[in-house]
Amino acid sequence: MTNGARSTLTREAVLDAAAGLVKRHGPDALTMRGLAAALGTAVTSIYWHVGGREALLDALVERTVAELGEIRPSGRTPEQRVVGVARALRRQLRGRPHLVALVHERGLTERMFLPAQRALVREAHAAGLRGTRAAEFVRAVQFQVVGHVLVERNRERAPVQHPDERELWSAETAGGDPALAHALARPVDTERLFLTAVRALVRSLLAPDGTPPVRRRDAVGRTARGELSRPTSAG
Repeated sequence: MTNGARSTLTREAVLDAAAGLVKRHGPDALTMRGLAAALGTAVTSIYWHVGGREALLDALVERTVAELGEIRPSGRTPEQRVVGVARALRRQLRGRPHLVALVHERGLTERMFLPAQRALVREAHAAGLRGTRAAEFVRAVQFQVVGHVLVERNRERAPVQHPDERELWSAETAGGDPALAHALARPVDTERLFLTAVRALVRSLLAPDGTPPVRRRDAVGRTARGELSRPTSAG
């Protein structure tokens, strides 16, 4: 291979093609011969630009980590910006599951999540959270996103269920609530469910005293009725 021929191929083009193979088929499908065939070049040209397979995998991991760091919060309030960060992180994780798995296998998971965590720290501070409460806020949002993505992936890869949700739910099994049975029998809207869960979590964690809003309102109502001041029975 001449220098002129090598110059027609770039490192970024090699990484793009390699990332495409991993995204579609997983890391095991990435071979130097297969990559060379996809690029229409010789294996020696791949080595010239990125080195061997291990060096190529390291480069893919580094690029994936960098891409996952490109989260730009938007919105007028901390809640809106945090939900935006959560949605962006979910899209990134769902868009490149094989590459994320590769990052995990290389022991760089914590580094991969660091940019999103830093964005969440800024929003926690903007909302007045500090110390332990801020740390719990950051990790709770991160775990919510990652957990949701894992459940989505497991549902998508699961075999066809017999019986399925349509067969399992009836007014009787839903406690005499036909509307609930009908809703549970429908396919899951994972995007809507994700937003519902994240918004509820964020509102609860951003509450001034750390108490979920519903519980605080209930306590206020019971105070007004005099229930909280009543002595409790010993038995």
